Amino acid sequence: MKTATVFLLCLSLFPGFSRGRVVGEDETGFAECNVFFPGQVPPEGFTEPFHVKICQRYNREPRFATLYSTKDKIPLYSAFKYTKPAQNEEERWLVEPQIDDPENDLQEMVHEADVIGTVASLGANQALTSDYVGSGYERGLLNPSLLNKEDFQMATYTLTNAVPLSPSLSKSWHRDMGRIVEQALVPHCSKRDHLFLLAGAIPSRVRVNGKVSVPETLWLAACCDSPEGWSLGLVKKTDDENSLADLMVGELEKQLLAGVHLFKGNCGEDNQSQEKRAAVLQAVSQIRSGEQVGTSDNQEARESGLVRKVASIIATPFIKLLELLIYVFVELVKFVFYCLWLVIKWVGGTVLHGVYSLWNAVMSYLKAISMVLISIPYDVGRVIVNIFLGFLQIVQDVAFVIYRILRIPVGFVLHLAAFPYRSICAIPAVLKDLATGIGGIFSLVIDATAALLHGSYILAAHLVKRFVPKGSSDD
Repeated sequence: MKTATVFLLCLSLFPGFSRGRVVGEDETGFAECNVFFPGQVPPEGFTEPFHVKICQRYNREPRFATLYSTKDKIPLYSAFKYTKPAQNEEERWLVEPQIDDPENDLQEMVHEADVIGTVASLGANQALTSDYVGSGYERGLLNPSLLNKEDFQMATYTLTNAVPLSPSLSKSWHRDMGRIVEQALVPHCSKRDHLFLLAGAIPSRVRVNGKVSVPETLWLAACCDSPEGWSLGLVKKTDDENSLADLMVGELEKQLLAGVHLFKGNCGEDNQSQEKRAAVLQAVSQIRSGEQVGTSDNQEARESGLVRKVASIIATPFIKLLELLIYVFVELVKFVFYCLWLVIKWVGGTVLHGVYSLWNAVMSYLKAISMVLISIPYDVGRVIVNIFLGFLQIVQDVAFVIYRILRIPVGFVLHLAAFPYRSICAIPAVLKDLATGIGGIFSLVIDATAALLHGSYILAAHLVKRFVPKGSSDD
């Protein structure tokens, strides 16, 4: 009892130990929670976009796996293994923030009261405790806490593992589940860790507060994955809490979604041990009929039961009183620790806020200094480059001025130096031209004189012919 009390106190102080992780689309199956399926292969056929895979973790270890419907806001199934039940039980209900707000940093199960106002659209895709208040339904666990121990048991109290059930139906479902698993299934599986269990619900159109679907059928599928293995399906209709039908896993799959396969290879359904399966069915039949499985003398069992009932009636008031005292003591201690936690949280928050503000101021100061120190070499380098470019411009301008100054006298000197050469070289040409001119003049005078004499001769001859008689000439 002391151990349980200390454990509960630690849980109240550190709720973050309870973790549930939404499995990403890029991960295979249920990631680290694949160990709760035969051959580490989850059921096939559940492919709707509103089906969310959750690896239910606690104290950093996987405890069971859940496929959750954000449309119906109930789990479609929870996969788990049987562990020895714990003697004490404490309900501490949790929610999964990332179902409603995928961008939230809270990648773990948390208490609903701790995240109100901090998670966007809380309750949009999952059920909350407030949905059950005044509805006449209670939160029925698919993976029953009574089949789990210690950390496994604490991990079952999450609203992603709960469906709306009437109080009487919830009681009969968990009673039948406990008896069937412990008395019929576990004894007929050679190794307990080879027994894989799937507990599920088929949603209906009936809604609690118009939000959470009330299941029309509850079912259990068991697989003993061993050389002499077997598989079995059980169905309970929610409109008849005393109903409990056994059937083959293949028949159960037909009642679910089309194309659903619960176990890899139907858990060896074609090669099952008929003897083992018959023994399991016989044990289930005895449980349905209300018999105590494994008792050879029914009279002795009834007498033992009567003694237990009398002892229970006598001891019940004392047990209840003791439980009340323990509850009051636990709540008182929890209240004291909660108050201390609030004080520590306030003081720590104030200190952290001051440290954070100081840190931001120091970082801003260092950033400003760094920017100044970084800019100094840049500015110095820019000044040096500008000075160098200015010097080059000055040199260029001086060279250009010198060139412009020297350009005129150099040309003049060059032309002056070339004058004698050009003058001397021109004398022969000039003399040649003079000689040619003088020769041309003499030739022209000669030609003119000759032409004058010729003309005179022709004129004289013409006159003679005209005026001198021809006879005279004969004589």
